[in-house]
Amino acid sequence: MLWFVGLGISGLGSISLDAQNILKKADIVYLEQFTSIIPKSDITKLKKLVKGEFKAVKRWMVEDGQEILKNAKKKNVVLLSYGDPYIATTHIELRTRAIQEKIKTNTIHASSALTALVGECGLHYYKIGKVVTIMKEIQSTSAYYAIYGNLLSGDHTILLLEYNQDADFFLDPKDALSNLLATEKEQTRNVLSQNIFAIVASRVGLKDQTITAGKISSLIKIDFGKPPHTIIIPGSLHFTESDALKILAKCVDEPADNSAQIKKISDQMMEKYIPMVKKALEEIRPHYKDSKEFRLVLENAGLYIEDAKKFHEQGKDELAVLSIGYADGLVDALRMAKGFEPKI
Repeated sequence: MLWFVGLGISGLGSISLDAQNILKKADIVYLEQFTSIIPKSDITKLKKLVKGEFKAVKRWMVEDGQEILKNAKKKNVVLLSYGDPYIATTHIELRTRAIQEKIKTNTIHASSALTALVGECGLHYYKIGKVVTIMKEIQSTSAYYAIYGNLLSGDHTILLLEYNQDADFFLDPKDALSNLLATEKEQTRNVLSQNIFAIVASRVGLKDQTITAGKISSLIKIDFGKPPHTIIIPGSLHFTESDALKILAKCVDEPADNSAQIKKISDQMMEKYIPMVKKALEEIRPHYKDSKEFRLVLENAGLYIEDAKKFHEQGKDELAVLSIGYADGLVDALRMAKGFEPKI
């Protein structure tokens, strides 16, 4: 038998009576510590609660799973984790393997910081978009575009911060925000700036929980204390979310709608390329005033520009991009034929 038991988010005091009974009856309890920090005092209390064998294990043992599954075939085994056991995909994969090996499984669910922090901030959970992780040594391009996609939809982005149990390392929110600003300089989609409104939720569910919100320019000056921390980049804030946030969190700046100024890539392209290609066409046109054989090319370039404008207005982004691309190609060909450099 293999039990997946959630410890909850408030330490040993939040664990249910059912979970306590399961732990007392277990032959072996594996406590995984890689999803979040568990205080040493709680580990000491857990050891006293468990009557059987108690093992604090690292990520590799859960990912490997062989020892846990082998013991679960003959003994009553528990995998105990912070929060809810199935927030971690590693646990779901282990349960799937257990069932495939004809091992009976069962679950004791518990509160998760991932869901609790949304309510603690006063946000609406149904507006949470794609959740991503920020790593110290890895470029935040994927997180950047996840935020971009969420903001286009008006959704909020939860940013989980790297936790390395072996190195006793938890990424500081200030470093994560600085990482994202550096990514903006490389990607230049106008997604993030010093004025973007963000939320830092610290130690959610614990007695010293704090929630701080404000512009990135304000947050990167703040010491958020002990981890764990989570960042939320809000999208479009409903007035009830904004009102709740101002009461539930310490807002160093007024809550703001981060989605209001976000533009699709196609919109950014059209705003740049339509006037640029149109200007280039007008500049090259006089050089062909006496060249009847090029009249059709000039006309087609103009028509493609007009098509791009119409398709963009109709929301047909792919056709708009293709049309302005065709127009740009024709204009460049006309310029090169006269010995001019193509417009960039």
